[in-house]
Amino acid sequence: MGSFFLYLIMTNSKPIGLFDSGIGGSSIWSAIHELMPNEDTIYLADSKNAPYGKKSKEEIVALSEKNTEFLLNQNAKIIVVACNTATTNAIKELRAKYDVPFIGIEPAIKPAALHSKTQKIGILATKGTINSELFNKAVEIYHDTTIIEQIGYNLVELIEAGEINSPEMKQLLHSYLQPMIDENIDYLVLGCSHYPYLMPQIREILPPHIKIIDSGEAVARQTQNILREKVGFNAADHKSTNIFYINANPNVLADILEHRYPIEQRDF
Repeated sequence: MGSFFLYLIMTNSKPIGLFDSGIGGSSIWSAIHELMPNEDTIYLADSKNAPYGKKSKEEIVALSEKNTEFLLNQNAKIIVVACNTATTNAIKELRAKYDVPFIGIEPAIKPAALHSKTQKIGILATKGTINSELFNKAVEIYHDTTIIEQIGYNLVELIEAGEINSPEMKQLLHSYLQPMIDENIDYLVLGCSHYPYLMPQIREILPPHIKIIDSGEAVARQTQNILREKVGFNAADHKSTNIFYINANPNVLADILEHRYPIEQRDF
């Protein structure tokens, strides 16, 4: 009887909600979907307001609240803030205001700092993330490690425009990464959920010994843990439904998703 009761409590057929300042958080969605393929998901791409990294904290909090309320109106059982800038600037306010578990995404400084042999790591992130209080507190912990920060000016804009493989993108990446290579980093932390889509170009620039870390798998595991402990999973034999909303041109997101999932363009 006890185990049956536990099963009832821990089963929850509501969807996982995710939002990002655009299409980049779909890299986080992909990691979650791969780990928990039977979970329904709703993804919100706020591309109209991308990038969040150039906005004030107040603007980021307001946009994050708008996105959260959209997902709650779609019955999301947990919300993944699939955006580094929104996490580092707004997750504290979101957790205080809404009665739903939030999973944040922060630059993976810890594993890079702990495993670095040269004690020098690079971080490529948005201005909003690098200037945030949460990010700077994380950096302060690893004072024995030299952390070379680089704001990825215009990278998000180019990704949102579908210019991932453009000459301008390659030129920008070279200018951002070469100083880190010259400083002898052995880890590069991608501090924006858009940036995993640049992995092939980044790999071409970096020497092979430099490892790249992004947060996708860690966020997926944390989401799974919170579902197990507090929220509940969908039925194991459930065939998932995955819905994507975007408030700008859906073509780039459709290409990234290889046209496998429905995308609804909606003003929000």
